[in-house]
Amino acid sequence: MRLGLALGYWGRGGPDPGRLSLALEAERLGYDSVWTAEAWGSDAFTALTWIAAHTRRLRLGTAVAQMAARTPTATAMHALTLDHLSGGRLLLGLGLSGPQVVEGWYGRPFPESPLTATREYVDVVRQVLRRAAPVTLDGRYHPLPYRGPDATGLGRPLKSIVHPLRPGLPVLLGAEGPRNIAQTVRIADGWLPLYWSPLRTELYTAALAAAPEGFMVAPLAQARLCSDVAEGLRPVKAMLGFYIGGMGHARRNFHAELMARMGFADAARRVRELFLAGRREEAVAAVPDDFADEISLVGPRERIAERLALWRAGPVTDLLVTAPDTATLRVLAELNA
Repeated sequence: MRLGLALGYWGRGGPDPGRLSLALEAERLGYDSVWTAEAWGSDAFTALTWIAAHTRRLRLGTAVAQMAARTPTATAMHALTLDHLSGGRLLLGLGLSGPQVVEGWYGRPFPESPLTATREYVDVVRQVLRRAAPVTLDGRYHPLPYRGPDATGLGRPLKSIVHPLRPGLPVLLGAEGPRNIAQTVRIADGWLPLYWSPLRTELYTAALAAAPEGFMVAPLAQARLCSDVAEGLRPVKAMLGFYIGGMGHARRNFHAELMARMGFADAARRVRELFLAGRREEAVAAVPDDFADEISLVGPRERIAERLALWRAGPVTDLLVTAPDTATLRVLAELNA
């Protein structure tokens, strides 16, 4: 199991210079990859390019770049550009997000068929990167050339001017629903689970049984070396409270639905109700410690060692950790050696 450093997206204060230091330490410790993300603030590619310029070996992943933020050809341009500049280190992680972000931030309709929209998006990205022919797609969501009712009729299929460094640049997908995960196994090179419990791997046995050789299973997990487990779980619960309560609508929240499928339906409903009522601190407190603990690596070294063994025993190929300090990174590297 390889280790990756997940840096996420910027907070309210903007760029944290400490994140570059973490990336440099991760590279020194032998971590395999570093990952950036985006929501509705900092973007994933610019921060990752900055890290690429300061590192030499780490693979560079987006976890995730949001599909609604860019056309698939624009995303492919970002990918082939950064892959060239970094010497072939990019891992392109993509995610559809949810209706709240797609319609509220990007001003686009959330697709009626998310699976079709994702499949078309990946198809176009792969066509650009293969550069075997001009890109065409008779698609529902991403038709190329565009032939809608307001089209000029002058559009023509194009092929990238730049030859991609790696036509087979890896594409990973953030997927949560069972059908989405099954499709990810069919069309992508890896899967980026948001919440992964090493105690509940049976939830994904059937889908992953069809995964091809080399398929990446790369969940994100918060890690913290500390003596007080309850205190160490606070940031995990704060993240869960925000994602389950705030990243979605009362009628459509993929994160809450995932938590329910993992056996915490009542707690997910309560967290969402409290968050939407403006009682955010209570929402965070309502996140079960058991759930937060399952999906993270928190506590003294000995406890982290025991729990890391559970992650290593399952189908995870890459553990992407969010860590607050170099001491945590160092312990994980030593335990995973």
